[in-house]
Amino acid sequence: MPSLAEPASHKAAASAGADGRPPHEAGWRLPGWLVVGVPIAAALLVGGYRIGGPSLWRDEAYTLEAARRSFGQIFSLLSHFDVVHGPYYLGMHVVISVLGTSAAALRLPSLIATSLAAGALAHLGWRLALLSRLPVPSVTGLLAGLLYVAAPQTTYYAQDARPYGLVTLFAVAATYFFVVAISRGGVRWWAGYAVAIALTGVMSLFALLILAAHGVTLLLARRKARLLPWLAAVVAAVVVLSPLILLGYRQAASLSWVTRAGLGTVITLMRLLAGSWALIPILAVLALCGVASGLGAGRLREITVATVALPWLVLPPFILLAVSVVKPVYVERYVVFCQPALALLCAAGLAWLARLVAASRPGQRTPALAWAAPAVILVLIAALLVGPQRTVRLTSARPDNLRGVSAVVAANERPGDAVFYLPSEARVVSMGYPAPFRKLRDLALKQSPVASDSLTGTQVGAPVLAQRFAGVHRVWLVQWAAQLSVRPGTATGREELALVSGMRLVHRWTVHSVVLSLYAA
Repeated sequence: MPSLAEPASHKAAASAGADGRPPHEAGWRLPGWLVVGVPIAAALLVGGYRIGGPSLWRDEAYTLEAARRSFGQIFSLLSHFDVVHGPYYLGMHVVISVLGTSAAALRLPSLIATSLAAGALAHLGWRLALLSRLPVPSVTGLLAGLLYVAAPQTTYYAQDARPYGLVTLFAVAATYFFVVAISRGGVRWWAGYAVAIALTGVMSLFALLILAAHGVTLLLARRKARLLPWLAAVVAAVVVLSPLILLGYRQAASLSWVTRAGLGTVITLMRLLAGSWALIPILAVLALCGVASGLGAGRLREITVATVALPWLVLPPFILLAVSVVKPVYVERYVVFCQPALALLCAAGLAWLARLVAASRPGQRTPALAWAAPAVILVLIAALLVGPQRTVRLTSARPDNLRGVSAVVAANERPGDAVFYLPSEARVVSMGYPAPFRKLRDLALKQSPVASDSLTGTQVGAPVLAQRFAGVHRVWLVQWAAQLSVRPGTATGREELALVSGMRLVHRWTVHSVVLSLYAA
């Protein structure tokens, strides 16, 4: 059975492991391959189950639309739109060239990245638990990896053809390099940190907010000697990212759809991180216990789970929410890379509880009894996560059901049918499962997305649209359900509504976020 004995010397523990491996762990410990391998395998199983089941949603359709272009066409697109996702689109171009365009193939990179992140987090948790002098650090690391895998939000982004799984992987890697570098120093660790930060920024510029968390950790740990190397690594990464940062700033108008954040936004974030409303108080208490594990005498001046994970969990969302008071930029998925920090704190909280139980029974160091309370809590968490894990795999958990929309069109279209997308951005509805839509005449389309170096193409003017409409007997109107009552902002959009107003409504289908209306002369 595991021993609750702590390393004889924290200094000795911190000085060992110069190669980056967790230093020697006093007493019984799990083998390293098990600590890292179990979370990886668990993530592959949990995230891979029904990975192709949920329908693609609009952002995944954008991924498919961009990635199926040639490299040259992708670069042309990025000069006008979505440059912040450019590296991801380029990588996905290779993926679909090899694996095809099925939902499972599109999501596979996210699954692999999430699995590697789980293993890396377990390794990081092991090292931090030992530095925090928690009992059986290898078990704490294993728990951190598994708690991350168990989070429904982790599963969601493992099954999402967007870059956020990769963002989390690089954020975990950057934090690991950071911890080793400030513990041991060494050019190679700082170089690895700079590379990991650059890769994090390449996948999401908002994820660079993790630098604020690392800066606070450095201040709390009072490692003044590491300040200059850290700044040098940060500057190197930012210099590499500067072209992307500049182009991203020039395309900031693409965030005009983001709404202002409020108290409800914060509560929603808490639910997403926890996995369900019922889990919020449980994980909050565990996280506080994890913080308490680093509050011993002088501990705030050391590198512990608390001094690393708490700034990581709190600062990026707080900064983004604070900025959103002036300029709305906060979206929950932009801070999904903070999920591992909660897993670290909760794992440390469980280990701290085990140590607390053992300390309350002097002379009776019975590991099984000490870990009984944490084991019961883990069983409760697992039971409460069954429902959310089942739900997150459903198409209803996603903003759109593009597969369902495509099925409606396929079942009801006829030769000669036309289609209007109102607004024009709703054209993305046709990109996830395009086969039925290719048989419809897109009367308002002036230039295709590829020809116009855009994601949804350009529109003709109202007079041209009216001319094209001559002789049309049936037309499909594709709209967002949330915008049905919104007056079109363009002359072409208003003309589309005017043209269908003189026709008879045959049928209307509401498929999740999309409303399909079929009109006939």
